[in-house]
Amino acid sequence: MSLPTPTLHTARLLLRPVTSADADALFAMHSSAYVLRYWDAPPWSERARAERFITACQQMADEGSGARLAIDRVSDRAFIGWCSLTRWNPDYRSASMGYCLNDAAWGHGYATEAAGALLQWAFDTLDLNRVQAETDTRNTASARVLEKLGFVREGTLREDCVVNGEVSDSWVYGLIRRQWRLSSGSDPGR
Repeated sequence: MSLPTPTLHTARLLLRPVTSADADALFAMHSSAYVLRYWDAPPWSERARAERFITACQQMADEGSGARLAIDRVSDRAFIGWCSLTRWNPDYRSASMGYCLNDAAWGHGYATEAAGALLQWAFDTLDLNRVQAETDTRNTASARVLEKLGFVREGTLREDCVVNGEVSDSWVYGLIRRQWRLSSGSDPGR
């Protein structure tokens, strides 16, 4: 089952399918040890990784398992990162959310804005009931983004990954449909 990757607009951002034109920006972002300091995968050291990432984005859409969108800032059309819904399961009406933004885009509310638009699309279009996200317990900025979106911290995965050679814990966050409606103001009974 194919899952068409949407194009979404917010006040400051354009979320669109990832294309081969994004390879250089993707490589620059994913090769930064600073940007990936809480990731359980090392920074990219070869540009070919960007091409494989782009191919994986298309495969995900073709297989119907998720959607990864490039995030462009409208004011200057600059690529600033990506946001995704993966592991989409129509039977369980669930998916996982993730995002990565280059460090120059941090602290401006872009992650919250982009993820909010993707969540609105997902709840409306995919009829999701639950979205899950995980973040390294040291990544308090990412935890704040999730909490602003209405996610609830549901638990800690102890020593579940290795980040830069160090065993690390992750927080698991969940957002269910009725909480999204209340937090987003889209509850018809409100």
